[in-house]
Amino acid sequence: MTTTPTEHTTAFEPTVAIDALQSTTGGERVTGAARPEPGRYFTIQEDHGERLLPLERAITHLGRGFTADIQLEDVSVSRRHAIVTQRRGAVRILDDRSSNGTFVNGRRIQEAELRHGDVVVIGRVVLQYVDVPG
Repeated sequence: MTTTPTEHTTAFEPTVAIDALQSTTGGERVTGAARPEPGRYFTIQEDHGERLLPLERAITHLGRGFTADIQLEDVSVSRRHAIVTQRRGAVRILDDRSSNGTFVNGRRIQEAELRHGDVVVIGRVVLQYVDVPG
C-alpha cells in the first residue's frame, strides 16, 4: 500500500480543529491535484483537503506557546513540544521535553530523522512529513 498525504498508516486520528492551527511560516490549502512548490512541509488534514505547513527555517519550533513557529492549539500539545532541524540535507525532529511525547510512525521518539511520508503525532495532532524534490 502506497502512503499518500491523505492516507495515514497509524492508529492515530487528528483531533485538532484546523481553525486552531497557526503558523508563522504561512501555509496553504491544497487539493488532490495540486502540486506544491519544491520544499519540505508538514501536512495536516482539514475538512476540505489538506493544509501545507512549509519548513523553511533551519530550526522550526512546534508547540502551543506563542513563541512556536507552528502553533498547534490543542491542550494535548505542550507549549514547547518539538523542534525540527534541517542540516546537511537531513531533517530531524526532536522532542522538546513535552508532556505527551512526540511520535514518528507510531513510535515514541526523543530524536528521529524524517523521511517523506512519515506520520508525526504531537499530542493528539497528526501531521505528515512531505519532501517535494526540486
